[in-house]
Amino acid sequence: MNRRNKPTGIRMLITIWAMLLICAVPIPAFAAQDEQAAVAEGVTIKVNGEVVKLSEPVRGLDGRLFIPVALVAGMFDAKISWDKDNEEATIQTAHGDKIVLGNGVPVVYFNEGRYRMDEAPFVAEGRMYIPLRHVAELLHAEVNWHAKELTAELIMVKPAVVAENYGLAQISEEYGSSKTELLKRNGLDSADGIVEGTELRVVVPSILANKAEPFTEKDLQLLARITEVESGHESYEGQLGVANVILNRVKNSKFPDTVREVIYSGKQFPPAHNGQLDKAKSDAISLRAAKDALNGKNNVEDAVYFFNPAISKGSFWSGLTVITTIGHHSFAK
Repeated sequence: MNRRNKPTGIRMLITIWAMLLICAVPIPAFAAQDEQAAVAEGVTIKVNGEVVKLSEPVRGLDGRLFIPVALVAGMFDAKISWDKDNEEATIQTAHGDKIVLGNGVPVVYFNEGRYRMDEAPFVAEGRMYIPLRHVAELLHAEVNWHAKELTAELIMVKPAVVAENYGLAQISEEYGSSKTELLKRNGLDSADGIVEGTELRVVVPSILANKAEPFTEKDLQLLARITEVESGHESYEGQLGVANVILNRVKNSKFPDTVREVIYSGKQFPPAHNGQLDKAKSDAISLRAAKDALNGKNNVEDAVYFFNPAISKGSFWSGLTVITTIGHHSFAK
């Protein structure tokens, strides 16, 4: 494989896979978190040329191949733990990287950074699935797609070892990544600390070019508290919806453009004006809902209002377009 053409090769993999799936496997629209992607029949996974016996099926969704994250982590000698309360998988890779993935959350925590994936992981039949390309890159591997055989081959890539005549410049040229990309991938600010014997990780995950929008700890805590006050009696999904109404307003030109200003302006959030919010404390569920919302998990797209239809009456509320109802709240625009 020509390393310099690696990114193009991966894009071709995705394109070919999409065409094959369209022809061979019907893919349902992923409209709800619990809606399962189609099982990708007939697909073989190889690691370093060896066929892997799959205990769980691979799946296809939106033209991409998804694989159980625990399965692929085991292939690469990575350690994985599952937080059932927050539905998060934490992976410690063989190369010292830390990866945190949330169910339905498009943002992945990778070492000290947060990056947005083009498809969020999802849970199906008790297993978390992640796009094959993303997980391979994060675990320091390349992917080759063999269309005729419907086979995805993962190739483990060893770190490059710096030698006397084999430094950052030579490694950059060989692997088709810029020196800046390699430094960033290895958590280095400059080449000053690179000496003979230094191991450099050379697979640069494509997500590193897509940093997630930052948020502050103050925003997280405030969003969690207002979510608790307004919907602490609701399910996680209901609380996620309330948190997202606030974030949808931040993005909407008709409303203020910060979390704090949205919460403290207008009449939607009375607790912000009667002192109740200032005294409130978030619990684990409201904190998870706020964090997931800030990380891009949105179950009420475009909704900028929520209300209890049994309580909120009148022409204003009845004139809104309800997007969905979760628990006691309707979410509308």
